[in-house]
Amino acid sequence: MSDPDGILVVDKAGGWTSHDVVARCRRLFGTRRVGHAGTLDPMATGVLVLGLNRGTRLLTFLVGCDKAYEATIRLGQGTVTDDAEGEIDFTGREDTIAGLGEAQIRSCVERFRGEIEQVPSAVSAIKVDGQRAYARVRHGEHVELAARRVTVYGFEVGAVRAGESPRGPVVDVDVAVEVSSGTYVRALARDLGAALGVGGHLTALRRSRVGGFSLAHAVTLDDLDARDQAGRWSAVLDLGAAAARQWPVHELTPQEAIEVGHGRRIASTTPGQALVAAVSADGGLVAMLDESGPLARSHAVFRPGS
Repeated sequence: MSDPDGILVVDKAGGWTSHDVVARCRRLFGTRRVGHAGTLDPMATGVLVLGLNRGTRLLTFLVGCDKAYEATIRLGQGTVTDDAEGEIDFTGREDTIAGLGEAQIRSCVERFRGEIEQVPSAVSAIKVDGQRAYARVRHGEHVELAARRVTVYGFEVGAVRAGESPRGPVVDVDVAVEVSSGTYVRALARDLGAALGVGGHLTALRRSRVGGFSLAHAVTLDDLDARDQAGRWSAVLDLGAAAARQWPVHELTPQEAIEVGHGRRIASTTPGQALVAAVSADGGLVAMLDESGPLARSHAVFRPGS
């Protein structure tokens, strides 16, 4: 049995870094060619999309997919990291926190839907002068990052619970968000708290979807660990099936498959689409195409062994 090529969707447990998951899967699948399509914080759980072997080449196109999360925002306290792992550096006035109503919270959330300018969390993986921002913060540096335009497709408020913490009253808000790539949910929590004048940070975060890959397609590391080799490989989506889950499909004729395999252009079937999965008659992924014009050109060709 040859090494598996494809996409593996892992339901990451809390406390694991994305690198930890990649390292574990390298051992489980016996290959060094494992990568991920976007970091998930250690405190967060949920969907982490991995590429195995030739699947690592598909990750380039998955990085920019939209994402969905379920989270809990604690209003009343801000932290250095904008989540529960950082020290509290701001506490809101008790009377202001006590006066927070569900209607006020829901109304404030409205301003964070659609296209917004967002300053990433200072402990993000964004590089500042060649070094990750979070590394600079951990060394005691003050980091200021430039705002970027992101899109919040959905920001829905669920349960709202008033409570007490060792530092005073708080209000916990369960939310479901759908966002463009590059959006920081921690920053949404921070900015919602700031807009309400009480501070805010994340206490829980679960990623439920990356593009077309959801928790319904995910397996845990414990489950993979308990399986034999064949069972582990059965959890890996082949390249054609994975690409078809995310992008429009161009079903190639045998002659078109030859042409595309040699990097030649063919007629587009979905004009206007910048990313299209070109698959052979047997469903295998031949290439990722740009069909934004009348003639399709290859972003990448997936020859066996490439």
